[in-house]
Amino acid sequence: MRRSSHLYDAAVFAAMVTAECASIGLTTLSKAAMSRGMSSFIFIMYSYALATFVLLPFAFFFHRETLRPITFPLLCKMFLLGLIGYLVQVFAYTGIHYSSPTLSAAMSNLTPAFTFIIAVLFRMEKLDWKSSSSQAKSIGTIVSISGAFIVTLYKGPPILMDPSLNSSNRLHLSSQSNWVIGGIFFAADCLLSAIWYTFQAAIVKEYPEELTLIFLYSFCGTIHSAIGSLIAERDLSAWKLKPDLALITIVYSAILGFGFCVGTITWALHQKGPLYVAMFRPLGIVIAVVMGVLFLGDTFYLGSLVGSITITIGFYAVIWGKSQEEKLYKGIEFKSLESSAERDPLLQHN
Repeated sequence: MRRSSHLYDAAVFAAMVTAECASIGLTTLSKAAMSRGMSSFIFIMYSYALATFVLLPFAFFFHRETLRPITFPLLCKMFLLGLIGYLVQVFAYTGIHYSSPTLSAAMSNLTPAFTFIIAVLFRMEKLDWKSSSSQAKSIGTIVSISGAFIVTLYKGPPILMDPSLNSSNRLHLSSQSNWVIGGIFFAADCLLSAIWYTFQAAIVKEYPEELTLIFLYSFCGTIHSAIGSLIAERDLSAWKLKPDLALITIVYSAILGFGFCVGTITWALHQKGPLYVAMFRPLGIVIAVVMGVLFLGDTFYLGSLVGSITITIGFYAVIWGKSQEEKLYKGIEFKSLESSAERDPLLQHN
């Protein structure tokens, strides 16, 4: 039993590492495809459309006997969720276009901090300055945001770079990559992601059919992205799909991005809880650095290292504070059950 338990834990760990690698791989691949002329708007639209087509049989045909009725208010909420999710994609890939997957991975750890701020504003999280858990979450949020400013505004000297690049190429690369604009887009991406997570959590409580919700989200995202592409891309040649890197990136995004990554994270959340899944977020920074240097010729700067470490420290402070609150809540709940059993002898087991 113990051996099987260890093997099971190892399987969950391996799945999460693979999912994180697949997610960073998508940002790296999309950066390479966009550098060759792929439109981010067209890429997002085709990815949503293909994901919707792939998810259709899983959402309805395989669960038609247990499928709950889809109401008009639910469709309205999913339409709004799809709009938020589409804007998240637009800001994320625009940020990647201006900067690099390394900056994207570093800034992604801002999402828990923004989620905490939104939860406090909407009174979904309690803030007690006398509590060590609330202090940890508040200080961690401030530290994470400070780290984001460091990553965005300070590059510093290069630490890792592609040795095949000469000095003129490095200067050209540095001048073409607008680090600050990329960081601003990533910050907006993280803020909208936090809103998306909060809104999605409320919808899942109302309609706990995950596959159907993912399909509806993809379908609404397809509509939003089609409208956005028609406005942003007037060149008809950008809509044509060719058997090149752009097509590979679209298939990768639809199947691995929406299918494998989201499915694995959902499974790991069910098996291990959100704290376990959240621990893998900083791993994306390491993976992004390695992939960026090896496959894109990116340069890893001192500012990215210092900012990433700062964001990670703040991120873990928020997670620690949240875990302490959960332990305290469970302890209070257990004591409440014990006192109820003492008051009511019928609740006691002989």
